[in-house]
Amino acid sequence: MARDERIETRHGPEHVAIIMDGNGRWAQRRGRPRLFGHQAGAKRVRDIVEACPDLGVKYLTIFAFSTENWKRTQAEVAGLMSLFRRYIEREARALFDSGVRVRFIGDRLKLEPKLVTLMDELELLTSGNDLVHLTIAINYGGRDEVTRAAQRLAYEIEQGRLTPKDVDAETLARFLDTRVLPDPDLVIRTSGEARISNFLLWQSAYAEYEFIDTLWPDFTRDEFARVLAGFAARDRRFGAVKA
Repeated sequence: MARDERIETRHGPEHVAIIMDGNGRWAQRRGRPRLFGHQAGAKRVRDIVEACPDLGVKYLTIFAFSTENWKRTQAEVAGLMSLFRRYIEREARALFDSGVRVRFIGDRLKLEPKLVTLMDELELLTSGNDLVHLTIAINYGGRDEVTRAAQRLAYEIEQGRLTPKDVDAETLARFLDTRVLPDPDLVIRTSGEARISNFLLWQSAYAEYEFIDTLWPDFTRDEFARVLAGFAARDRRFGAVKA
């Protein structure tokens, strides 16, 4: 994007989280299997990540696979896991060369070892990058994350390294998957659905939400820019009242 085409980003969101919904419906409308839509959605991720620096977005978190998605057909789940492996293998070098730092959040214990190894390797490869921080949520659920954080916190108390009086919101946040990330300023959900689907429940307490009708594979850089511009016009008070 040329300099004179860039949107005003002084008041734009630093951290955007996206629920990438609508891949299956996008494919079905074209008479194709659902996995075809997921493949198109994976390509769209690259476009949006590449747009982030010009749009002033430092942190981008995307919801790739939820703890509830295991309920889908075995064929679709297997196809998604294969797609995740191929995405990492194909995009690793491009992400590194583009200055993107990649992190994964979610419970890795249920994921296949090959995928976890690729995730670990990509995190290590890009650990020195700082242009864009891309966080990919796989086998992630907000309630599951808070539960796991509470378990780790309880263990620290059991070991005597913390006391119950030490526990407050900031303490619990240090045990979340996102502990090194700022909270999202804006959460976008594509495909016309108006729900948060157990995504970043703790972190999004004061996030702005934008629910758009566009299916994820059709979500362009230009539409992303328009959503960010709309965010910049919002009055965010965080519970306070202007004098």
